[in-house]
Amino acid sequence: MTSPDFAGAAPVRVGAVDCGTNSIRLLVAEGISGRPGLTDVTREMRIIRLGEGVDATGRISEGAIARCRTALTDYTATMAELGVQALRMVATSANRDAANKAEFFDMTADVLGEHFPGAAAEVISGQTEAQLTFAGGVVDLDPRKGPFVVADLGGGSTEIVVGEYDDDGELRILGAQSLDIGCVRITERTLHSDPPSSGEVSEARRVIAEALESASGLPLGRAKRFVGVAGTFTTLSAVAQGMAEYDSAALHNSVISLEQMREVCARLVESTVAERRGLGPMHPGRADVIGGGALVASALCDVMSDRAGISKITVSEKDILDGIAMSVLTSLAG
Repeated sequence: MTSPDFAGAAPVRVGAVDCGTNSIRLLVAEGISGRPGLTDVTREMRIIRLGEGVDATGRISEGAIARCRTALTDYTATMAELGVQALRMVATSANRDAANKAEFFDMTADVLGEHFPGAAAEVISGQTEAQLTFAGGVVDLDPRKGPFVVADLGGGSTEIVVGEYDDDGELRILGAQSLDIGCVRITERTLHSDPPSSGEVSEARRVIAEALESASGLPLGRAKRFVGVAGTFTTLSAVAQGMAEYDSAALHNSVISLEQMREVCARLVESTVAERRGLGPMHPGRADVIGGGALVASALCDVMSDRAGISKITVSEKDILDGIAMSVLTSLAG
């Protein structure tokens, strides 16, 4: 098979927006259609708490939609200024659950359409979300070290994906499950004190264990490497490494023992919100929900140790956002 000739091919700038339960993130990257690999132009993240109260009310609040509009307006202007030629915006857990999700999607079409006519957020299928999450999370790892299990711990849900690349470089998803446990959802549902009481922590662990039981059919035992992605895992890695401030480059593909990860999780669960905010790498908007995320992360560590015999976790700065950007470039090549 002859390799494509990319000599003289013009680079393309693509935009990716990932709107989750807790945060909204932007990636503008550059690549060449048909050739793997992207170079970051800019990354941004804002805590908007889109899922605030959704678990209890079933609706996205007006305040949350307004916060999202403000952030998305800025992101859209940034993409226009940087010459983005194609974009994709994906919305996840809070938007699947909300009764007034149409109001949210109308807003995204209005804001994005100012510079990119026809663009709007989309809710993707579970299979597509698994593929994008996996592709982004392992993009900088040696595919020969697989199969991998990627855990994307978000605000409202946690995606667990087992996959590998075959000899031809084709991605094969071996199993995937989306669980309704995330840092915001667990905090709002069970952790009401500061710091959480022992009873609240016990209830959180029960809810998490019940959710993880539904993932018992995943082929976790086939995995050779455990990869954690998204803000909870990267923050836990930063704290575990004793960083004075958040260092994205040092965090990317950092390897932490599961024992050390559990210790950090336990310490954060027992801490007050003020104590967490005092940690150098902690984003202020994450401090009040990191305890819930830590409980989910710790439970995932237990599962991977018990079912796959894995003793370490690789924490990736790249995740579904990178998978989204890669999908945009691929669509342009098609």
